[in-house]
Amino acid sequence: HSRHGPGAHATAVPECDVNLDDAQIMKRVQDGQLKLFDELVLRYQQSLIRVARSKLGEATWAEDVVQEAFLAAFAARATFDCRFSFRTWLWTILLNLCRRQLKQRSRRPRQVQDSAINSAALAGVLQRSSNETGLSQLLISEQNELLTQYLNELPEAQADALRLRFFGELKFYEIARTMNCSLSGAKMRVRNGLLKLAHLIRDREGDSQ
Repeated sequence: HSRHGPGAHATAVPECDVNLDDAQIMKRVQDGQLKLFDELVLRYQQSLIRVARSKLGEATWAEDVVQEAFLAAFAARATFDCRFSFRTWLWTILLNLCRRQLKQRSRRPRQVQDSAINSAALAGVLQRSSNETGLSQLLISEQNELLTQYLNELPEAQADALRLRFFGELKFYEIARTMNCSLSGAKMRVRNGLLKLAHLIRDREGDSQ
């Protein structure tokens, strides 16, 4: 779904207005303006890839699953109810596809060697902050691969909530809708996930000393 394919130019997408919200775009897609779906791809592709890569462990595998998620959403466009959130609908599709792929391949994501990454710096960030700020700082550092390994050792619900919160940048109510849980449940999954992640990293760092 690239807007830069052969013959693509500004007039190729009728009435393309980037100020349209997701539901408005989907309504037009349902009415036959199929090229407008490209705008949704551009909006969500990178955040979907970040979450999928964290969950699956391999960039190329993640890209394939994200492509499959967009194709599934496009194929099911007629079933989408524009009164609801396209964003959470798309994230639900992605998580379901990731789970299915993991079951089919029946192996854990590749492991990252601790020696190749500064785990002390990783632990330090979380030790200095027991709230979300610590993990936010971590995500813009060079520690993403090690973080992926640690997330895969958490309970799946907590790990997915953290991925949606920090890689996908979803709000708590969006996490709740995507994961089919209550708002307080979504907040609890993120909070408990952060605590377990911090303890896991501290324990691992202690073992290596």
